[in-house]
Amino acid sequence: MSKKEITVLTDVALITCIVQRGLADDIIRAAQDAGAQGATVYYARGSGVRERLGALGLAIEVEKEVINIIVATDQIDHVFEKMHVIGKLDTPGMGFMYVTPLEKAATYIPHEIVKKLSR
Repeated sequence: MSKKEITVLTDVALITCIVQRGLADDIIRAAQDAGAQGATVYYARGSGVRERLGALGLAIEVEKEVINIIVATDQIDHVFEKMHVIGKLDTPGMGFMYVTPLEKAATYIPHEIVKKLSR
């Protein structure tokens, strides 16, 4: 059996952004404009903060969109800032975002690109 070669990415991080339902498309577009390659979006249901913010008269939807984007470590700040601004995350109840460093990640990368990166 031949051994497959795995290309491992080590200088990457995961940006996770949790926002109100319907806002993910604009945030993803901003992230891609800032250099991110792609995103994964899934739906979730939030709880906890809704009750506290409801006391302030804010209507917080239970349904959320969770955006996961993997970026190179040198892109983190730029992509994070663009997502934060477009998502209006400085507004109460709009969402939450965080970065998780990844030890390693793997996916298919064409040989031509691997050669360019290893120079």
